[in-house]
Amino acid sequence: MSDLLDDPNMRPEALAEPLRRAIGERYLTYALSTIMHRALPDARDGLKPVHRRILYAMRELRLTSTGGFRKSAKISGDVMGNYHPHGDAAIYDAMARLAQDFAVRYPLVDGQGNFGNIDGDNPAAARYTEARLTAFAEALLDGLAEDAVDYRDNYDGTLREPVVLPAAFPNLLANGSSGIAVGMATNIPPHNIAELVDACLHLIKSPDARDETLLTHIPGPDFPTGGVIVEPRESINEAYRTGRGSFRLRARWQVEDLGRGSWQIVITEIPYQVQKSRLIERIAELIQTRKVPILADVRDESAEDIRLILEPRTRNVDPEMLMGMMFRNSDLEVRFSLNMNVLIDGVTPRVCSLKEVLRAFLDFRQEVLLRRSRHRMEKIDHRLEVLEGLIVAFLNLDRVIDIIRYDDEPKAALMREDWGRTIARATSEADYVSPPPGEAGLSEVQAEAILNMRLRSLRRLEEMELRAERDALMAERAGLEDLLDDAALQWAAIADQLREVKKTFGKSHPIGTRRTTFAEAGSVEEVPIEAMIEREPITVVCSRMGWVRAMTGHIDLTRELKFKDGDGPRFLFHAETTDRLLIFGTNGRFYTLSAANLPGGRGMGEPLRLMVDLPNEAEIVTLFIHRPGGKLLVASSAGDGFVVPEEEVLAQTRAGKQVLNLRAPARAQVCCAVTGDHVACVGENRKVLVFALDELPELGRGKGVRLQKFKDGGLSDATTFTLAQGLSWRDPAGRTRTETDLTEWLAKRASAGRMAPRGFPRDNRFT
Repeated sequence: MSDLLDDPNMRPEALAEPLRRAIGERYLTYALSTIMHRALPDARDGLKPVHRRILYAMRELRLTSTGGFRKSAKISGDVMGNYHPHGDAAIYDAMARLAQDFAVRYPLVDGQGNFGNIDGDNPAAARYTEARLTAFAEALLDGLAEDAVDYRDNYDGTLREPVVLPAAFPNLLANGSSGIAVGMATNIPPHNIAELVDACLHLIKSPDARDETLLTHIPGPDFPTGGVIVEPRESINEAYRTGRGSFRLRARWQVEDLGRGSWQIVITEIPYQVQKSRLIERIAELIQTRKVPILADVRDESAEDIRLILEPRTRNVDPEMLMGMMFRNSDLEVRFSLNMNVLIDGVTPRVCSLKEVLRAFLDFRQEVLLRRSRHRMEKIDHRLEVLEGLIVAFLNLDRVIDIIRYDDEPKAALMREDWGRTIARATSEADYVSPPPGEAGLSEVQAEAILNMRLRSLRRLEEMELRAERDALMAERAGLEDLLDDAALQWAAIADQLREVKKTFGKSHPIGTRRTTFAEAGSVEEVPIEAMIEREPITVVCSRMGWVRAMTGHIDLTRELKFKDGDGPRFLFHAETTDRLLIFGTNGRFYTLSAANLPGGRGMGEPLRLMVDLPNEAEIVTLFIHRPGGKLLVASSAGDGFVVPEEEVLAQTRAGKQVLNLRAPARAQVCCAVTGDHVACVGENRKVLVFALDELPELGRGKGVRLQKFKDGGLSDATTFTLAQGLSWRDPAGRTRTETDLTEWLAKRASAGRMAPRGFPRDNRFT
């Protein structure tokens, strides 16, 4: 130990390094591991390591598409123990997803048992389910036994695993992929195999093809759950050209006639990666909160297929308008993002265009073709060597039998024998077979083959078959030599392989037909609320404590209604369900409420503050029906006000819209409809002032201008009227009085005014 401490390179200060550098190096190592070995797919086979290892382990278990099933627990256990040293739950989840036909366009695992459903339910435990490979997975694995790809050691060095699968079709685009790495992510939608093959064939024919040309073969994604893509063609082209973008995907629906003018909407396909159960919950929430007032109910009648029923509140509703509202407010329309961030050659992460991804796949297929061809040539050479030896044995059968029968070491004797001279003596020139180059005897391989030959193979017919096999192999070898030397022949062979893939997995296959279609998105931005709600008469009731409700029909406004103890009526008026209500608070904000969203009149209603964000310290100044094209006079207790168009005070959110700016302690005092040509205002000092309406400015928001001058107090009330008809008010006895001669009170705006006429209400209110 002392010797180690004496070594200057082993002292603690020599082993220390800055924390910043240590953390940076370790985090970089972790980031690279996540990017290359977990999150991003390989552009060549479109798989992540966990999926590649699952398929390879299933191949090693001989779980072919036509064979039997094995327990999923056995498969995930083999994958974890041999190739993927991670949790078995994560491995099983990855395998289960490969078997879900609603998640993967072309399933790579054939599952037996509960592998989850589109509602979002999880698969059964691995001990209850079974699995095997599909024909699509076998196409990805085809060529592993022919040295098509490189192998590497597994995590503990006891086994070998493929670096990448040969992949007979562009699986990256066919099944898509998604993942989140460190500092980057990928999200690739699935596509149709037949269309991908057509694009690859075009790229083989025209290597410099433009992206726009490829899109004539690949119009867009093809999702396993179908749906309708409503993204403009220009946006799709740009997304595929840059490798980044998004697609608007809608549910597929149709109108089902129920007779007698009634109908319902049937949704048969929902967007990709949308859980049906959560979608129904969201739609039910829209019905409960009345965000889509024209929707009455939603039902799930799905069995093996999707069948969601939407019932309109009235049959007079336009189905297109109803679905437009549903697309805006629910996951019946989603936006699927495209980010083709993949590993090029399994090493370099890069965002690629559609053409670059297809080019990477084709280049890989050329490499696979060359490696398989060379491997086949090696096999042919080995077989030809064996055949040469067997033919020599047939031509010198008696000598071979003597050697095997009497020689103590027949193998060595066969290799020492000068078969060239023996053949020359025993056969004609036409039957002469040249010995191996550089030697007259047989090679070890040939001698071993002769010794292993069965007696039944000594018939004359077998010799003829050997010669025929030799000739066929020689012809095949010549073809492979031509293929390896000519790039044109290579691409022709790749094209033939792709055509075979299209024939197998194209439209003739049960799931080969395109499922996702294209359409133009209709505009639903400007939908009047009157068109969405059935017009019905109601009576709006709002109490002094702010409890609001809607009574069915136009009831007698003098009728006695029930209220909570200590409460009573404040606002009571007739309206319709299509009306929008405006609430003006003492904080100077306007709030908008749909009359159709008011609670029913069976109970006491609900607090208005629960429907809009009216602060507790603010009170309701007035509640009335919105009049399109109308104008309002708003004023504060300080005596400042202006005229505002009603369209300017409509609020789009619960928070309302600030219209009248206030400075404490002033508060909003007056809000009335503009109906005449003059304004009358009265102060707390009971002085009345009348002035022309055109002296007030028209604003969208602000503090306003002075209406009346006060020495003490502030503004009590204001109204608008027609001067020729006179100013009216209710006297203490409830009778309406009208003053037509207003010369005494008529003056310029911001004047002090004169004392109110005889009989003016003591509460200083005009109404």
